[in-house]
Amino acid sequence: MPRFTTTQRRTLWGARMLLALVFGVAGAAKLAGTPQMVAMFDAINWGHWFRYLTGSVEILGAVMLLIPATSFAALLLLGGTMVGALLAHLLAVPGSPIPAIVLGGLCAGMAWVLRPRLFRDRVRR
Repeated sequence: MPRFTTTQRRTLWGARMLLALVFGVAGAAKLAGTPQMVAMFDAINWGHWFRYLTGSVEILGAVMLLIPATSFAALLLLGGTMVGALLAHLLAVPGSPIPAIVLGGLCAGMAWVLRPRLFRDRVRR
């Protein structure tokens, strides 16, 4: 991990905690079967197993975000989930895809900042 100033470290921790909270709440809503989530996954028409899978992935990603050693992998996992959410909103689910775009962009940006040294060195060449 690159060297960050104290302010940068605190900002990254705050952003990671905020993303973990957002994804944790969204995942819990899916697993709890809130009417809005049930209706959304009914529109996708893949069955409720997919709602449980998506909720579990979001909660797993939220927990992984809070562990420094797994935060990069969590950002990739959650970013991929947001690509799927964007596609679902564009193809099947009525409503705005803006939250999926914003959350996916935040995941991508943070993953770029936190990318491992191996990838960082290859980009410089």
